[in-house]
Amino acid sequence: MTVLVPLFIGVFYVLVNSLIAEPHRRRFNAVMLAGAGAAYLSGGGLGIGEFAFTAVLTYLAYRGLESWTFIGVGWLLHTAWDVVHHLRGEPIIPSAHDSSFGCAICDPVIAIWCLAGGPSVWRHIPPWRPGTLRLRQRLGWRSEPPSKSTASASSSSTVLRLSSE
Repeated sequence: MTVLVPLFIGVFYVLVNSLIAEPHRRRFNAVMLAGAGAAYLSGGGLGIGEFAFTAVLTYLAYRGLESWTFIGVGWLLHTAWDVVHHLRGEPIIPSAHDSSFGCAICDPVIAIWCLAGGPSVWRHIPPWRPGTLRLRQRLGWRSEPPSKSTASASSSSTVLRLSSE
């Protein structure tokens, strides 16, 4: 359970964030990275190093506003910081001894997704499954990109409808 729950949390984070449209998804994740960088400030387990690490992640988050790569690298650095805190016995949540260990397992899941460009995993669900077509329509997603022949046919039918009225 010590490993499975953090993995589940990482996957859940990816699933929920996949519902956010681009470019808002990337910008939201940059803000989340900046918040994660400041997570250890309250404990101060590594002294001035906590402030230096927060400054580095803040810079990466700022650059991440325009690039998924910076966000992914930031999550990998946060993973390393989690490992250091776990080994030193300075967990992110003082009352939960393995919280930094769990965070070190969750963060790489998020980092891999970010380094892949933060794609929406919901777009990979085939539209023929029950209910997914309605979900796609509500979210404004197309099951296939419109082709030129479809676009011209729909515009000509619109013209025909307008001329017949």
